[in-house]
Amino acid sequence: MLCGFGVRRLAGKLFDFIAADRGNVAAIFAFALVPLLGFIGAAIDYSRAVAARTSMQAALDSAVLMAAKDLAQGTITTSQISAKVQSYFTGLFTYNGAQSIVVSATYTAPSGSGNATIQATGAGEIKSDFMQIVGYPKLGFSTSSTSTWGASLLRVALVLDNTGSMANYNKLGSLQSAATSLVSQLSKLAAKDGDVYISVIPFEIDVNVGTSNVGASWLRWDLWDPKNYPNASAPYQTYCSGGYWMTYAQCVGHGYSWNHTPNTSNKSQWNGCVTDRDQNYDTLSTAPSSTGTFFIADQDQSCPTAPILPLTYNWTAVNNTINAMTAQGATNQTIGLLWGWLSLLQQAPMNAPAESPTNTYQHIIVLFTDGLNTGDRWYGDFQSTSTQVDNRMSTLCTNIKNSGVTIYAVQIDTDGAGPSAVLPACASDTSKSFLLTQSSQIATAFSQIGTSIAKLHVSR
Repeated sequence: MLCGFGVRRLAGKLFDFIAADRGNVAAIFAFALVPLLGFIGAAIDYSRAVAARTSMQAALDSAVLMAAKDLAQGTITTSQISAKVQSYFTGLFTYNGAQSIVVSATYTAPSGSGNATIQATGAGEIKSDFMQIVGYPKLGFSTSSTSTWGASLLRVALVLDNTGSMANYNKLGSLQSAATSLVSQLSKLAAKDGDVYISVIPFEIDVNVGTSNVGASWLRWDLWDPKNYPNASAPYQTYCSGGYWMTYAQCVGHGYSWNHTPNTSNKSQWNGCVTDRDQNYDTLSTAPSSTGTFFIADQDQSCPTAPILPLTYNWTAVNNTINAMTAQGATNQTIGLLWGWLSLLQQAPMNAPAESPTNTYQHIIVLFTDGLNTGDRWYGDFQSTSTQVDNRMSTLCTNIKNSGVTIYAVQIDTDGAGPSAVLPACASDTSKSFLLTQSSQIATAFSQIGTSIAKLHVSR
């Protein structure tokens, strides 16, 4: 250990060395100082160049993502991509001291072997503070970013409210316009046929599976009666002992008696409607294999005019189904959601296209409704909100999300009924829940959903 005298003596010697101007001491120190300053200065200049490159990387990543979204939404063409990337980059790159910035972007169209990409490159330089001493007045840096979309294949179910109140405030027309725009937006994400599939599920109390399924093995006919009214003198009274506007299945489900013997042998009068299947299968995706799991043929007079459309990439068929929708009937969101879920599965009754184990798939339901649940096969008077139907739906929503499906939930409330008690929680997260008050807002909501679904992937 050095004593106080030793420390003073060592300090004195060091001072003598620094102050020395005789012999080789000063020269040695001078020669040593140049590379020492060079190393320190190089570290400082290099760290500034790294910071500039990092800032450029972040700006490029954001710029190509934003340009790709614009392209997917149809707001720019492929010839405008480079200019758009440069414009976005200029607004995003804020590093002070960078010079001679050059940014360019190229677009590669989708092909059978690859997805569409936008690749951007950037380069620049900074003026060095120390490296110029050793002959490097400037330090250059460069980076690149590639945006690829369509890498995750899409399976999207559009579950759309067709109830009577959709006729008000141009809600149905606005929905049809917004939904077809969403179809156009999503279809552009496909590199090839089959990368994007869309199904359409119009619903009210029931869904229409189409009369072409009259012979399907998964249908039940024991609660079906083609006649709902006893005679012309009582046009609003069904054969149900205690309920108006009820079908055979709804009447029995609500605990009433059906005062008619149906002729189930003649199914030619069936309108394609099905109602909720037995509990708890009304909230489960169980494939039909026995009576309890079969789907119950119904004869709802307000059956959706547009039958459900299984997953397809025939965009004309998708748009035709959307445009064929009409407004009638009461609200049972549960049955629409269930069939939306079923449309994403490779099993009866919807038999979705097979999925390759080598690909990644996003399974998505977009639920749109303008009302609150008022009835199903067992509960509700079809006019007032039914907490019991909400409870069935809440269970179903949980089961769907637990299966890995993403749910977007959109409610439009033009009548002041207030937000649904179940829809916000049904959505996968708060960013996927929308409460609208005007028909003009539907287009914006669907556009936001389309942008979210795109889920662009950035790779370097």
